[in-house]
Formats: sequence, C-alpha cells, structure tokens
Amino acid sequence: MSDIKKVVLAYSGGLDTSIILKWLQTEYRCEVVTFTADLGQGEELEPARAKAELLGVRPENIFIEDLRDEFVRDFVFPMFRANTVYEGQYLLGTSIARPLIAKRLVEIAHETGADAVAHGATGKGNDQVRFELSAYALDPTIKVIAPWREWDLTSRTRLIEFAEQNQIPIARDKRGEAPFSVDANLLHTSSEGKVLEDPAEEAPAYVYQRTVDPEQAPDTPRIVTIGFERGDPVSVDGEALSPAALLTRLNELGGAHGVGRLDLVENRFVGMKSRGIYETPGGTVLLAAHRGIESITLDRGAMHLKDELMPRYAELIYNGFWFAPEREMLQAAIDASQDKVTGEVRVKLYKGSASVVGRTSPHSLYSEAHVTFEEDAGAYDQKDAAGFIKLNALRLKLLAARDRR
Repeated sequence: MSDIKKVVLAYSGGLDTSIILKWLQTEYRCEVVTFTADLGQGEELEPARAKAELLGVRPENIFIEDLRDEFVRDFVFPMFRANTVYEGQYLLGTSIARPLIAKRLVEIAHETGADAVAHGATGKGNDQVRFELSAYALDPTIKVIAPWREWDLTSRTRLIEFAEQNQIPIARDKRGEAPFSVDANLLHTSSEGKVLEDPAEEAPAYVYQRTVDPEQAPDTPRIVTIGFERGDPVSVDGEALSPAALLTRLNELGGAHGVGRLDLVENRFVGMKSRGIYETPGGTVLLAAHRGIESITLDRGAMHLKDELMPRYAELIYNGFWFAPEREMLQAAIDASQDKVTGEVRVKLYKGSASVVGRTSPHSLYSEAHVTFEEDAGAYDQKDAAGFIKLNALRLKLLAARDRR
C-alpha cells in the first residue's frame, strides 16, 4: 500500500473517524478526501466540514451529500418490494445503507483521482464485509484501508491518547465509555454493545430514541392510508410525497404509536451472534401495507414464490452482496411481480402494532362473487371440489394402502 497518495474516507465527523483521518495522514502520509453522507440520521452534518478542515483537509476535498431520496428510492424501496426480513424479523436498516455509501466512496475516488477508500468498520462486524464487497464489485482495482484491522489503538484509552497527542477535539461526553453504540438512517436506528451485550437483560428504556414506549402510546388508534404504484409507496393519506418525505412521515406516525421496536439476537456473517435493539417505525408500517396490497393483487403462485425467494434475497443484502449478480437476478424477478401492485391500504397504528384494516386496488384479484357465503349465482360450482379432492388424495391413498400391507 506504499503507493497510496490519496484516500477517500467515509467520515462522520465523530471521534473515531476523526482519529482515522489523522492516522491515515500520519501512517500513510497521504492526502485524505472525506465523504459524509446524509442518509437521514437526524444529525447536523456541517460540523463534519469544520472538523475535517481543522484536521487539515482541503475544502475541495470535503464531500457532504444529501442522499436521502436516492437511499429510499433506489435501495429501501426495491428491498421492500420483496417484503424483506432477515431471520424472520430484522428489516435490514444498516445493511441496506452500506452499498450506497460504498458506491459514492468509489465514485468520489474516481472523481478525485484517489488510490484507495477507507472505512471505520471494525474487524468483528458485518459492515467491513459490506463496504468492501460493494467497493470491489464496483471497481476490482480499488484498494481498501480498514484501520481497525491494522492499528494498535485497541482500547478507548489508547484512542483518547492518540486524539490528545494530535490535537483532535474530544467532546466532554466522549472521554468516558458510551453506554452503547448507535447507527441511524432514515430507515432505522440500531443500538448495540455495552449495556446491551447481555441478551438475558432487558434493554434500558433510554436506549429507544425513535419510538415511544407502546405502553405510553396514545389510547386512540391512528388510521393511515398508504397509496402504492407498481409496488412502491407514493402517498400518505392522499398526499403525494417524495421517497424520503414519505418514509419520514411514516416514521413520525409509527414512532408516535410505539411501532417498530425489535430486540434481536442475530447471526453475523463473520460467524458470531450479536444482540441489537432496532427501531424501524416507518418500515414496519410499510411492510404491513405492502403485504396488504399484494394480498389482493398478486396471484397465489407469484406470492408464494416471492416468499420462498425472500430469505435468500435478505441474506444476500445482510451479507453485503447487493451488487452481486444473484441479487440482481432476484431483484428482476421480484420487480416483475409488482406490475399490478397498485392501490391503497389502510393501516391501524395502536400501542406498538401496525395492522392492515382495508385494501383496494383497480387490479384486485379478490372476487366477492366467488367467496360469498350467500347465493353466488353460479360463479362457483361446489361439486367441482369433489374431483379436485379425489385427484389430490390419490397418492395419499396409495401410500396408505402400501403401508397397511
């Protein structure tokens, strides 16, 4: 890596990535370009610019970009077309953000003539895999620097000492151990580590940041109407909204009613189990609504095949293979199923739950004439069921007769 002259760093402006910035400058003696993405994490990002300049980054080498609409439109919505959940529960809020960040890191490296990209993910987690697999898929010649796998700053004390030696500002509350770590974007908030490491202990109330306690949520339910076009949400309560604005609105509505909390022990790609507290209010509402509109617009065969493909699709995203050909193949199949997934769904938000209470579509396959308990005027001949049952029972009867002998 001695030929590296310029590096693009995924930079948050926080203590850890500021230390990484200075470490790259001192250890690699290279020029650093910083990239800070606004994915809806809810923090003011301009201080990252001042921090980077303070650490010697030239103004033209500081990139701060609002990627919220691209994030929701091109990453979150395609994932939700598949009703994606990992290990039956997790809506992949962190996983789906990493390929977009990696994409812009590589693009900025090309724009600025950088030799490498760098990230602040540790050697124990999934994010290092997601960043690097995405980067190599987009540019097989790119070099990746992962300081946490190289340096000897293996404790918070060593990090603080390095910061002080290099005049890196340290917020007063950063001098002690944070009670847990947080990753946030427009889709979710993820909290891990420290007070959350023992899966036998209930998470403290102060961990939750985006949702009210369901027990303290309003006693009156809220009905929200979500409009869909070809599988993607386009409106809330009749108001057309951009992708980012729509997810923001659902976050507000869901969070106010305690929707979207998850306490999960998951299987990391690197092999260990980890415990995380996730809050995905808007995503939880959206998942319920999307399944609701699909229930009346998708054929049984298409719906069941989607449900079979989904766990594999979720695993690919979780493991960092967003840009892999198999994910793109599955995406093409999923997208083909969404052509008629258009209409409106009403969802009731109440005390932590999001329940579908109504759905309509101009492409509905639901036929009241066929399912009614009243007179169906010949729409369905019940005598046809006898032959259907006999044919399906034939192999079962043959098996039973053989086993009696």
